[in-house]
Amino acid sequence: MTPDDVRGTGEETLSGVLDALEQAIEHGRAMPMSTSVLVNRTEVLHLLAQARRAVPEEIEAADEVLAQVDGVRERARAEADAIVAKARARAAELVSADAVVVAAREQAARVVADAEATADRLRREADDYCDRRLAEFEIDLGRVLAQVQAGRAKLAGRLGED
Repeated sequence: MTPDDVRGTGEETLSGVLDALEQAIEHGRAMPMSTSVLVNRTEVLHLLAQARRAVPEEIEAADEVLAQVDGVRERARAEADAIVAKARARAAELVSADAVVVAAREQAARVVADAEATADRLRREADDYCDRRLAEFEIDLGRVLAQVQAGRAKLAGRLGED
């Protein structure tokens, strides 16, 4: 696969670039009596440049996901506040009689408890979603780092042989 092949696919995602790097290494010309291969320097340098460009895009995408989660969390909080305000208003209307007041307070407490439970659940779900996305991103970054370190180690070995 050449740099033009990767450019032509529009595959500028980190995973796409890593796949292209893997292909370049797998299809590199094998060195006799060695596990080393020759790869096209221009192609690999181009792919590494693409990877460098893709990482900020992936981070930006993760930031967008976090912003969306914050929006969901804020809407849940606003909904919970609205429910609580509604419950308080309703309770104030029912203050006319002792029995009604007791019932209203109990219902208001239930509504508040339900709203808080809903808000907590939505907050946990949003946090879990963020954590999963960040874990996936961490794994992708770990793979890139491992591949870069392996490439540098091979390069250092070849430089040491010279």
